[in-house]
Amino acid sequence: MLTDTQPANRVALVGTGHRGTGMWGQDLLARLGGEVDLVGLCDLNTLRAHRSQRAIGTNAPVFQDFGEMLRSTRPDTVMVCTRDDTHDALVVQALEAGSDVITEKPMATTAEKCRRILEAEARTGRKVHVAFNYRHAPFAAKLKELLLSGVIGELTSVDFHWYLDTRHGADYFRRWHAYAENSGSLFVHKATHHFDLLNWYIADDPEEVFANGSLRHYGRNGPFRGERCRGCEHAGECNFYLDISADPWLEMLYEDPSREDGYVRDACVFREDIDIYDTMSVAMRYRNGVQVAYSLNACMPMEGHHLAFNGRRGRIEMRHHEKFPFGVPEQDEILVMPNFGKAERILIPREKGGHFGGDRRLQAMLFDPSMPDPLHQRAGARAGAMSVLCGVASLESARTGRAVPVAEQLEQSAALVAAD
Repeated sequence: MLTDTQPANRVALVGTGHRGTGMWGQDLLARLGGEVDLVGLCDLNTLRAHRSQRAIGTNAPVFQDFGEMLRSTRPDTVMVCTRDDTHDALVVQALEAGSDVITEKPMATTAEKCRRILEAEARTGRKVHVAFNYRHAPFAAKLKELLLSGVIGELTSVDFHWYLDTRHGADYFRRWHAYAENSGSLFVHKATHHFDLLNWYIADDPEEVFANGSLRHYGRNGPFRGERCRGCEHAGECNFYLDISADPWLEMLYEDPSREDGYVRDACVFREDIDIYDTMSVAMRYRNGVQVAYSLNACMPMEGHHLAFNGRRGRIEMRHHEKFPFGVPEQDEILVMPNFGKAERILIPREKGGHFGGDRRLQAMLFDPSMPDPLHQRAGARAGAMSVLCGVASLESARTGRAVPVAEQLEQSAALVAAD
């Protein structure tokens, strides 16, 4: 908590799209307005930036040039919410200007870009934090507590399967994420969440991955296609049609601003040049011998994940429904099942807010360095790099058909094997 003599953290935001304007603009000031002073907004699209400024309700000046914002505002912390492939350049520039950085996941999209960030952090003495909000969700914290308690003994394997529904999953194929050059593919952009959770739960580094990936629903698989949903002649027959005018938030941030840069929020999910996968699976092996079976599917009738930890003395299992045709429970249920002895059901009440309360907890911890962190939920640059490297190795494996040692990615920089 801020004291009377402690100044507010001067925060500058680069990237004023949905995530930047929402979580790191409106929500941040609503929750921590007394501890945070928003001093600048930056976006190449100035119309979007000015709309973001009004939506946030701030007088912070708008910049198009990131360097100018850093020089003019001298922020303590820079929040990076731009397209994934641009993160590294902005993070490094902010570190070199003397600011700490909070970056949205993924931290970067390649091993080389991760190396640049790690080296800049070591060189400047500033800190990078990665916004892995799922670590802070109440159910995730409870799972970590159970694993640390040793209730199922030494961990042997993990089953982890993530499902995106036909709206959320399709959204990645409407936007810039649909091209691996921009996002690193969903193995990096989306699965970085999941790989980070695995690394955090298992508390070790992955050694090798073998992955498969295919594009089965979107892209060239479509029965018809257009440029975008607005004005499309197939709107009446397309199950993936998105009426952006029905969402005032998206309309405000993206429709008129598209005149400046040509980026539309409702591009056709059946564009033939889409080059990322929508159906993925990975077999992983960790240094401590733990085996992981992971999958990600982006065209499901429900949304959520199934997670199970198998140990030498039992199993912990959870099915987490975010959207479900038969209703979503008000509590998350974790099953603890010893090999011998009585099983236990643990109910975790669901909280409102982004990522089931995870966003709020993440923000509180990031802006209060004194807050205890017994579960090691804060994620630094090394954690960010490790999750990216899992995705990079998985993409290479899926493309080449061979197992890829994660060490091949680590060897690109000695900094990656150093502790945070």
